[in-house]
Amino acid sequence: MDALLYLVPGVITAGCVFGAVQVIRRALRTSRTWAHGLTAEARCLNTYTRTSGGNDTAVHSTLHHVYEFTTREGETFRFDEAGGDSTVVAGDQLVVRYLAERPQWATALQPARGRLILGTAVLLTILAVVGGGAVLFAVSARSVV
Repeated sequence: MDALLYLVPGVITAGCVFGAVQVIRRALRTSRTWAHGLTAEARCLNTYTRTSGGNDTAVHSTLHHVYEFTTREGETFRFDEAGGDSTVVAGDQLVVRYLAERPQWATALQPARGRLILGTAVLLTILAVVGGGAVLFAVSARSVV
């Protein structure tokens, strides 16, 4: 039973650390693509909404777009991106940015470094609070036991 007092907070803390690494990697990748990426003309193939929640929880919907573009080398790529411009519909043409070595990480989002930094900071703060709470729980459980 005592092992659970350490195992559960340990798993929660590990999940928070993993999540923080993923958030930072995504932010760095997006920033690098905006700063050093190549541009290409893309076409929106489809839009759809992913909905989560319901019953006793709030419903949250996220707009997704599916884009297709051709790199300068002539390779065609498709990618799905969440949170794009809601006025873009299937058939629209727009500019995407991609890294030559990783075209599958393309983005149609317009550069907004301030928004990227703020969003990353908020997510990291939430993960730090949850992970810190788990560590504090494990430390306080140790002093009680």
